[in-house]
Amino acid sequence: MKRTLQILNELEQKGVFVRYAIGGAMAATFYAEPVLTFDLDVFVLLAPSPGGLITLTPIYEDLRVRGYREERECVAIEGVPVQFLPAYNPLLEEALREARDIMYEEAPTRVLRAEHLVAICVQTGREKDRERVRLLHAQAKLDDELLLRVIQRYNLTEKWKAWTA
Repeated sequence: MKRTLQILNELEQKGVFVRYAIGGAMAATFYAEPVLTFDLDVFVLLAPSPGGLITLTPIYEDLRVRGYREERECVAIEGVPVQFLPAYNPLLEEALREARDIMYEEAPTRVLRAEHLVAICVQTGREKDRERVRLLHAQAKLDDELLLRVIQRYNLTEKWKAWTA
């Protein structure tokens, strides 16, 4: 994992993407008991191309040059399946801006805040997201005021109430 994070940092430093942070189930493990996951979800903020489109192509091209290959929706980087997910809405953009800088196995990286992970799960609304919210709510040291501000800012209050009733 350390080498995978080093590669992600190199891609960011090179400008292949503007910013990244770990999200999904792997990010949740920084706050709660681990759950089974097969990949590393990496949310990225991409610079628009000259035509205005956002594309993951530069990431895949740079990784191919380094010898890494796609495996379904992931790229295997040092044996770790990595799925790149563009920040496709304002909640994810905020989550990336406010991601926590941490060290993992002596490699600097960023992880989405637990409060943003919860809000993203509520917004996405899958059953596995509901379970992740339950785990984070029970085990993570959530900043409840921050969480409620994020939930309100992205119009998730009714869904949040339904999930936590």
